[in-house]
Amino acid sequence: MRFQTELVPARLIRRYKRFLADCTLEASGEAVTAHCANPGSMAGLAEVGSRIWLEPNDDPKKKLKFGWRLVDHENGHYTGVDTSAANRIVREALEAGLIAPLAQYGTCRAEVKYGENSRVDFLLSETGQPDAYVEVKSVTLSRQASLAEFPDSVTARGAKHLGELTRMVAQGHRAVLLYLVQRTDCAQVTVAADIDPAYARALSEARAAGVEILAMSTQIGPKGITCAAPLEVLQG
Repeated sequence: MRFQTELVPARLIRRYKRFLADCTLEASGEAVTAHCANPGSMAGLAEVGSRIWLEPNDDPKKKLKFGWRLVDHENGHYTGVDTSAANRIVREALEAGLIAPLAQYGTCRAEVKYGENSRVDFLLSETGQPDAYVEVKSVTLSRQASLAEFPDSVTARGAKHLGELTRMVAQGHRAVLLYLVQRTDCAQVTVAADIDPAYARALSEARAAGVEILAMSTQIGPKGITCAAPLEVLQG
């Protein structure tokens, strides 16, 4: 996934009201407000003075002329903070056959209704194969070196999705929870049970019922974000 416009570096002043971030543009010193497309806690990613990358836009329908896309850890590593980008990244990878356990599917549909008033991120189908229901979760939390964690805040919606996937398995379909780790400094993924014990229980029950748990790393830079290699998912 390439960014639509060239990103510009800035320094974070503050993130507030979840979806707003005051920043100072590095090139000009101008203070601007950027949209932050991330409803989570963003623990460890919203420190005052952090170097971040913004995507400018000239869309007259948008009140804010910048969107916060990356955290630059200034050690060669990046984190992608836009949770809405995860599905675009994964769709590109699915259509290119880059996610090996799902590469046999020729048809990929997004946002298909299923379960109880839910929409699955992707429904994959192929003649002779059971349909695969795929839910994608963007992972950005890391509290230990090289270890990514999900979730970064309580997510009743995430637990609901696990229940929906479990029911798809019971109906004879494949069901997959795919963690997309939008940071380049992690080699493993685990559940943050201390943050959301209910989600941790739901994940354990879903895994036991046959829901497949996958994780993929990403390559991230100011030009764009792409799906990279499989990551190990640790059992909580």
